[in-house]
Amino acid sequence: MRAGVVVTAAACAFSAGESGAAAVTESSAAEPRIRLGVASYSFHKFDRAHVIEFMKQLNVKYLNAKDANDHLPMKPPEATLAAVDAYKAAGIELTGAGVVYFSKDEADVREKFEYCKRAGLSLIVGSPVREALPVVERFVKQYDMRLAIHNHGPEDKEWPSPLDILKEIEPMDKRIGLCIDVGHTARTGTDVVQAIHTAGARVFDLHMKDLADMKVKESQVAVGDGKMPVRGIFEALHAIGYKGFVDLEYEIHDDDPLPGMMKSFAYMRGVLAGMRYSD
Repeated sequence: MRAGVVVTAAACAFSAGESGAAAVTESSAAEPRIRLGVASYSFHKFDRAHVIEFMKQLNVKYLNAKDANDHLPMKPPEATLAAVDAYKAAGIELTGAGVVYFSKDEADVREKFEYCKRAGLSLIVGSPVREALPVVERFVKQYDMRLAIHNHGPEDKEWPSPLDILKEIEPMDKRIGLCIDVGHTARTGTDVVQAIHTAGARVFDLHMKDLADMKVKESQVAVGDGKMPVRGIFEALHAIGYKGFVDLEYEIHDDDPLPGMMKSFAYMRGVLAGMRYSD
């Protein structure tokens, strides 16, 4: 079955259950609350109209959008603005752009900061080459925009683990931080929960996924079906006073991602509903 024709009865039942869990998370729990969103790469085979429809079916309004398949086009400028307007009209809030890749070329860096400024964003989830960091830091200051550097696991020669990023950016402007991808982090052998505590206020964004084998990228499953310490991650985020988003990045079943994404959100919201924070 294609994702665009998911059975509506199941979607409605899911939405009703989510609303109650969301109310607990956003109203009853002590601040800071954990807000769940979507990384639009989860829908990389689908265009913007499908993304909007899928977000409605998932009952999620927060989107980290990528310049892919018309989700949030970088060029021409009019296309960026049209996408922003479409999401706003649908009640979807853009929380950032990414992953945005930066070369060491200053013109490239400027173009991408201009893109995010045009989209009205204050956060870029990015992956600069190390040589680009001084240039990127300069533009972070100039545009007063935060950059969350995304780690991509053992295959990433620049940023395998969030701890590799943290070591490099420690002396840099505090608007440069991390987007911790929990799946890629786990595959480096790094303790995800401890990494969140270690990074503290430098955690700007988090990409959530689950793995059946914490060393194997191809073992991704719906959140809750694997070995990812989801509750521990939420508890760690709460402990550091995290005020960003937890974005589901679902990279399997890309022809029909909604069933697994629905299951993932149901599990995460169930965990959050069962947690009781104290002052």
